[in-house]
Amino acid sequence: MNEERIIDIETRLTYQEAAMQELSDIIAEQGTLIDRLCAELEAVKQRVREQGESNIAPLSEERPPPHY
Repeated sequence: MNEERIIDIETRLTYQEAAMQELSDIIAEQGTLIDRLCAELEAVKQRVREQGESNIAPLSEERPPPHY
């Protein structure tokens, strides 16, 4: 029975090591994705800054619609 228990523990350890490696791979992939998304976000923010002022007036300058 002692040998069966050792085999069971070794089997569980093997599955846990595989699961940990899979999780590590997923975390690395997500880190790469986050870096790419941050770079894309910065590019979009830069394009918005380059477009300059908006044609939308501030709320304080907006007149009510004619039906009021």
